[in-house]
Amino acid sequence: MIGYVTLGTNKFDEAAKFYDELLAEFGAKRAMDFGTFIAWSAAKNQPMLALTLPYNKQEANFGNGTMVGLMAKSKEQVDAIYKKALELGGTDEGAPGPRGGNFYAGYFRDLDGNKLNAFFMG
Repeated sequence: MIGYVTLGTNKFDEAAKFYDELLAEFGAKRAMDFGTFIAWSAAKNQPMLALTLPYNKQEANFGNGTMVGLMAKSKEQVDAIYKKALELGGTDEGAPGPRGGNFYAGYFRDLDGNKLNAFFMG
C-alpha cells in the first residue's frame, strides 16, 4: 500500500550518510538519487524511504505525532537498527522492548529530529 515516505532535511549530506548506513541494516540501497532527493529501497518495486531538501526552499521541520515505522525481520534486527541509529548521531526516543501484544519496537530521531522506529510483529 505505501510506495514511499519522504522526510525533509536541512543537513542533506549528513542525513544522506545517516540513512545510507542505517538503511543498509535492512539491505536497502539508493534506488534514486537526484542530488537534492534520495530514495532507498531493499528491493525493486518495494516501499522506499526518501530524503529531500524542501522544494519550497523553506526550512525542513518534523511534525508532532508524525513517525515512520521501519519493519524489521526480528527483535534482534530492531535492537541492531536502534543501536546503529544512535551510533550515527540519532537520539533516543524509547529503547527497544515490548510495547504490548506481539509488538516490539525501538524509537529514535534522525539528525533533523524526524521520529522513526524499528519494529517487529511476532
